Amino acid sequence: MHSRIPKPGQYTSASRSPHFFRLPAWLTRGRDTNTARATARARKFVAYYQPYVPLLLADLACAVLVAAGAIALPLCASYITARLPELAQSDDAIMQILAMGGIMLGVFFVQSLATFFVDYQGHVMGARIEADVRKELFEHCQKLSFGFYDRQRVGQLMSRISNDSLWLGELFHHGPEDLAIGLLKFGGAMTVLTIIDPVLAGLIALLVPFAVLYARHFNSRMNVVLKTSKERIAAVNERVEDALGGVRVVQSFANEAEELRRFEIENQSFFESRREGYRSEALLWVGMDGFAQLVTIMVIVAGAIRILHAELTVSEMLTFLLCVAVLVDPVRRLDNFIRLWQEGATGFVRAMELLEEEPDIADRPGAVDIGRVAGAISFRDVSFGYGEGQGPVFNRLSLDIAPGEFVALVGPSGVGKSTLCALIPRFYEISGGAITIDGKDVRDVTLASLRRSIGVVQQDLYLFSGTVEENLRYGRPGATDQEVIAAAKAANAHDFIMALPHGYKSSIGQRGMKLSGGQKQRLTIARAFLKDPAVLIFDEATSALDNESERAVQQALLSLARGRTTIVIAHRLSTVRHADRILMLTPEGIGEEGTHDELMAADGLYAGLHKVSASI
Repeated sequence: MHSRIPKPGQYTSASRSPHFFRLPAWLTRGRDTNTARATARARKFVAYYQPYVPLLLADLACAVLVAAGAIALPLCASYITARLPELAQSDDAIMQILAMGGIMLGVFFVQSLATFFVDYQGHVMGARIEADVRKELFEHCQKLSFGFYDRQRVGQLMSRISNDSLWLGELFHHGPEDLAIGLLKFGGAMTVLTIIDPVLAGLIALLVPFAVLYARHFNSRMNVVLKTSKERIAAVNERVEDALGGVRVVQSFANEAEELRRFEIENQSFFESRREGYRSEALLWVGMDGFAQLVTIMVIVAGAIRILHAELTVSEMLTFLLCVAVLVDPVRRLDNFIRLWQEGATGFVRAMELLEEEPDIADRPGAVDIGRVAGAISFRDVSFGYGEGQGPVFNRLSLDIAPGEFVALVGPSGVGKSTLCALIPRFYEISGGAITIDGKDVRDVTLASLRRSIGVVQQDLYLFSGTVEENLRYGRPGATDQEVIAAAKAANAHDFIMALPHGYKSSIGQRGMKLSGGQKQRLTIARAFLKDPAVLIFDEATSALDNESERAVQQALLSLARGRTTIVIAHRLSTVRHADRILMLTPEGIGEEGTHDELMAADGLYAGLHKVSASI
């Protein structure tokens, strides 16, 4: 929807901001404070308005009308009061006063319409931009690689997508209009005051710098506090998600009190940050309100003295007080703007930090569609490690899998069985060597076409909230009802689905909480079957099945494996005894390979593992 944020150093020195243009501090705060990054963030902020320029201009035009109406009313009052002695001698005085009253009502009517447009359509514009930001964040998160999610906490990401974008919407709405109305009202009122009495206007102007410095001081304090609050509410979200998502584990261990204690730590930490924020905000509001009151008191006292010295008339004094009342609104708008600026600006920086995260894995320039896949898989001197001080999982691993071959991976935990399978669809990027499918390096084909050709049933089961049918169709949205049922039957899931209250239309709850472990496992298998890929990968695919269901799924696997490349990982060796080839992985690589009978006859590593498995 919008252009990607440039990387640091992408801009040339000629395109960078001139040294005399200083960007707001919040745009330069973060992990990278160089000029290119700050300029990119500023452009990004403005770019969100681009689809709504007509609405923004209309909003600003109405803001001008609101400000103009606020200045016009004191001027109309001044006109009447100044002409009262003259009108008293006129025969049509009442008509002239009523005419001016009609003009004032007209100004009021226009101002009210403009205010309605600003409050309604302005908020709609902010909500639309908020939705755009939330969509962009969500879309970007979908592109980030497994490695990113290995490092991040979901609660923090949820906070950025939901809470931060909410405050951004308020900033995008109120920012332009509050600035426009506030500046126009302040400028207009000060102009009128200067014309009426330059001395009193000068006294008011002397107080303005002190108010600005006061606001800037608490502005910086609130920025730090609000950034901390956003981080802490994200920690609260994470704690809640963890505890409620695992509520069955919590209750089975009777650890409700412990979870409450852990939650209270995060909750209290968030409360403390909010209390400090409210303290700074209260001091700011007291100062801004105090500024308005001081100005009013000063005008009354100084104005009365100047009236006594015949340097100011009563009508001018009245106009002066009305204009001072107009000055109060810009001060209050400044209060609101500073609060929204801090909430929105810190949210914007956090959102940009997320958008600036580059996917570890992306399509190479010139990547092509993989096309129709036969299923020949080759590992050539493949090296891989998860980094961060961890040793390599594979070092120069070589392996060939023929099209349509049924290969089983066995071995102790931690030797890299799941990792090997995750490298084929490029969930992680290898550090050396090459992986090819049908002779094509997986890095030279598009991720979408590569992953469409591979069906994966992962060890970590995941079902979406919704119905059975919706979860199955996730494998192929355009599948017919007959194909959905056929996939369920192949995974031995049809019978238990039909036993549910509404069959395929039954709701399964959050993450399939209404189903047993074996039922959830069979649904994930059926989902992969429905995808009908050229390559099937089953990572501990039958680990949660009872013996009867496991036998049924084994038969389904053998049936579906015909004509397609199938890789199965299993600790329960009965699942893979019919494989065309079994690979015994060790920390040093492939220790043994062959059929079940060949490996049992060799009486080596596999035979030993089989004996241990059979004795359990």
